[in-house]
Amino acid sequence: MGEGRVGVATHESDLLRTLEHIALAESVGVPAFWLTSGPGRPDALSVYTAAAARTRSIRMGTSIIPTFPRHPLVLAQQAADIAQLAPGRFRLGVGPSHRPIIEGIFGIPHERPLEHLREFVTVVKTALANGAVDFEGRRYRVHGRLARAADVPVLISALQGGSFELAGAVAEGAISWICPAPYLRDVALPALERGARSAGRPTPLLVGHAFVAVTEDGAAVEQTARERLGHYVRLPFYQRMFVAAGHPEAASGAWSAGMLRAVVLHGAEAQVAEQVRAFLRTSGASELIASVLPVGLDSQASTERSIRLVASL
Repeated sequence: MGEGRVGVATHESDLLRTLEHIALAESVGVPAFWLTSGPGRPDALSVYTAAAARTRSIRMGTSIIPTFPRHPLVLAQQAADIAQLAPGRFRLGVGPSHRPIIEGIFGIPHERPLEHLREFVTVVKTALANGAVDFEGRRYRVHGRLARAADVPVLISALQGGSFELAGAVAEGAISWICPAPYLRDVALPALERGARSAGRPTPLLVGHAFVAVTEDGAAVEQTARERLGHYVRLPFYQRMFVAAGHPEAASGAWSAGMLRAVVLHGAEAQVAEQVRAFLRTSGASELIASVLPVGLDSQASTERSIRLVASL
């Protein structure tokens, strides 16, 4: 079982508001906080550098840092610095993101993402463990030192079987994103276990993910989810994952009611609590990221209600 059984993620464009959410989450007893990092959002590592000085106990994780735009040695140093500010509380989640983002926004070729990710993680983990790295691969040639070594678990994003298998072989965990619970049980967990067996190591964490909205207004949840999450099902990798999860309608590139029910947990507090527990039971996940979906005119109040629900779990 993971150390942050049910953690929370918020998705704000305002850095100060995000810091407020982290402080609130710690104050009410949420064990773990997760941040994405990418175009149009505050940099997660910068946020956590500030949050480390304002918090004492909450674990902080990235879900995820896109790898193609960053050098692994630079990222390892950033992770080591946060770990020094928040000992034992930082987890580094990394992943290759998707071709439309990496090529369309950054102009970087999104080539052989799993080969790239394996080498990236090898460099980062070696540097963090030893304080230095000498690596010669197909994608990276890295020879350098960090200011210090650091104990930072490295997790990778995973969506298809191959990436879950890679996580089992090289990482401390796999972080999924809007994968239905049966898909995690039937596809992700067996692949994670295969990867671990092939590398002769224990099976690492499986971190599930679902959006959470604590509200009695189901129609508003569906409308907000379609508006804010529409881009996911336009990406081919997510379409294929949903099809494999038993939702062939995902190939149309639009959310169906069944797909939303699978990954958007909503209702009053007791209903959402039971849905979270059911997700964990079905999926076999070690942890769950409850990604807050604010609903209604008062987004701050909606966010706080969901954060408090997660704390109660």
